[in-house]
Amino acid sequence: MTTSNASLPPGFGGRITAPVQTPAAPSPLRLLPERTIMLCVDVQERLSAAIPPELLQRLRKNAAILLRGAAALGVPVLVSEQYKKGLGDTLPDLLEALPPGSRRFEKLAFSAWASAPVAQAIVDSGRSQVIVFGMETHICVFQTTRDLCHTGFSVHLPHDAVASRDPENMRLGLVLAERAGAVVSSVETVLFDLLHRAGSPEFKTISALVK
Repeated sequence: MTTSNASLPPGFGGRITAPVQTPAAPSPLRLLPERTIMLCVDVQERLSAAIPPELLQRLRKNAAILLRGAAALGVPVLVSEQYKKGLGDTLPDLLEALPPGSRRFEKLAFSAWASAPVAQAIVDSGRSQVIVFGMETHICVFQTTRDLCHTGFSVHLPHDAVASRDPENMRLGLVLAERAGAVVSSVETVLFDLLHRAGSPEFKTISALVK
């Protein structure tokens, strides 16, 4: 297959014999800030107390990086909270990291997509790519991911920003999410994919966050 010069990146003067990703037709796996929304699922006080300390520490650190990265990149954030009377608020350090304008929703359904206000907020955002993270991986995170994929959203799930009480259930949740159609990724992978290139103020911010 030979491409026309019109398909080639700016500054490329030759001809090549392979398909080229163009700005008009990016890879389906590529995350674009203008098409992406983040969904933080149920990282709440009382549930956190049951998570193994090392997993909880990793989740808290990486969730905060994602939230601050979203602020730098202009990606909107939604937060779900399962049965707040029993499980409490979202952890204070994550609330502090939320970008301005982020919205929080209480729910009872395990899947955030099954909660009408959350689903409506996602639809109203006009975004087709959803980065999902939080807890527990094998219950609320998986069910949310499964339903979003089934509805036609492109879902990216950073493996290092999820947690479950049982590490085996966490691994199972990731396997099930991938089988449902999600891209199982990492915090750095999604942030640098959203960035796309170096040399910008956003790049400096993201680089400082992941150090």
